[in-house]
Amino acid sequence: MVSENDSNANRPVGPELLGWLLDRHAAALELYARQFCDCAEDVVQEALIQLAGQPRAPEGAVAWLYRAVRNKAISASRSARRRKRREAQAAARKPAWFDSPAADAIDAQVATAALEALPDEGREVVVARVWDGLSFEQIGQLTGTSDSTAHRRYQAALAVLREKLGVSCPKKN
Repeated sequence: MVSENDSNANRPVGPELLGWLLDRHAAALELYARQFCDCAEDVVQEALIQLAGQPRAPEGAVAWLYRAVRNKAISASRSARRRKRREAQAAARKPAWFDSPAADAIDAQVATAALEALPDEGREVVVARVWDGLSFEQIGQLTGTSDSTAHRRYQAALAVLREKLGVSCPKKN
């Protein structure tokens, strides 16, 4: 039986130890992680998975778990900041099809709602193509389809977005 007074060092990391740590410390670990990031539950789960991968429990398993949660939470926070910065930079470099006269009249919340209303396949292709600049070949690999299927999904999703937003297809000169 696992208890707070037992030395957990050199014990195999098995379901009993993980269950005890989860029952006894998960809520406090999530609260602890929240001071560093917005994904506390994920961070705690990742730390427990990391602990489960250890052949033996480390000395002071609870302290080890707190340290792992802290490190993962700080990393998650840094990743979120980098992701927001990249998204802001990508938005500043908006693709040419956003540069129509009607684009200035598009409300961001309306555009977001229209994007969210797309079927998953269409939304995935549009986001990968527009915000990350992936080629249709790369999108095909990502989605497990051919590059022509990725292109058709992209064109169909853009047509739906244009219709919902009342934006016509820009004319090429």
